[in-house]
Amino acid sequence: MSAQVTAAQVTSTQVISAQVTIVVVPRERFSCTETSLQSIYEHTKIPFELVYVDGNSPPHIQKYLEEQAKERQFNLIRTEYYLFPNQSRNIGLASVKTPYLVFLDNDVVVSSGWLEALLNCAEETGAAVVGPLMCQKEPIHEEIHFAGGESHIWVDQLGRRRIREKMLSQGQRVNAVLPTLKRSETELAEFHCVLIRQSVFDQLGSLDEGMLNTKEHLDFCMSVAQLGEKVYFEPAAIVTYVAGPPLERSDLTYYMLRWSDEWTLKSLHHFRDKWNVVEDGYFTSKYKKLGWRRHHTIMGPFVRAITLGRGSRLMMRGLAGVDRLFNRYLTRRHARLQKQM
Repeated sequence: MSAQVTAAQVTSTQVISAQVTIVVVPRERFSCTETSLQSIYEHTKIPFELVYVDGNSPPHIQKYLEEQAKERQFNLIRTEYYLFPNQSRNIGLASVKTPYLVFLDNDVVVSSGWLEALLNCAEETGAAVVGPLMCQKEPIHEEIHFAGGESHIWVDQLGRRRIREKMLSQGQRVNAVLPTLKRSETELAEFHCVLIRQSVFDQLGSLDEGMLNTKEHLDFCMSVAQLGEKVYFEPAAIVTYVAGPPLERSDLTYYMLRWSDEWTLKSLHHFRDKWNVVEDGYFTSKYKKLGWRRHHTIMGPFVRAITLGRGSRLMMRGLAGVDRLFNRYLTRRHARLQKQM
């Protein structure tokens, strides 16, 4: 189904010489919108175009984005229903006319010189895809989430195709590791923030919307590798995704849908079948963790709050059943809504 896009198209008057379009998309919540957008304009000194995809944000965020689009003259595209990640990226991708684009989640805060560093890496190495030094949590730019990694198929002794995924330096301190990091070819970049040559999509077409909510970055990077193109890691570009619980009611509904059991299972099964890999421990470990984000960021804090910090395993087990039922309801309601659009 092609997404229906409504309104808020603002014609860009950015400098014609811009080589990059930043495509901002919703990740899992909306409460970081203002902080993220302000960081883009504060820390990006080279010319750029901006396409902002607003997937059914709450009224106060919608108003803020409309005001910013008018003031800063960027292209705002809104849908009146929630979007899964590759769906929102494809909507933004359709408006890109520059040689490069950056996909950026709406909870990412950038640092000074980030875009210049990514673009320089692509120009100097010929890379089709460049990922930054990705940090996590607050205070920003202090703890590493991802510094390149591995993503490929390997064949075991029984001839079975298996997936290899590894993220480097996760959890380490930036000030301790940064002096040792160098620009290098890698197999993996994440969609939190990634620069891509537009020509890649001339070969691949749009992003695979069968990847609903997980492992879409593996799928993309492996597809780029199949083309014979290069993926690079550029530590001179530092950004942080501000992970956090859904703090507002409007965040809660989208967060639960975004990390729904059904979307996760469909994504994993699609990835498995597309790449013809065996369902080994890699997949079974993902199945066992189904719904872990909802448990840690919604149910866990709720139980600790009402038990005055003590927590309760019995209460958590009871809420887990309620969570699964409500999650199933949200997923089915969203599917019906999209069919009506």
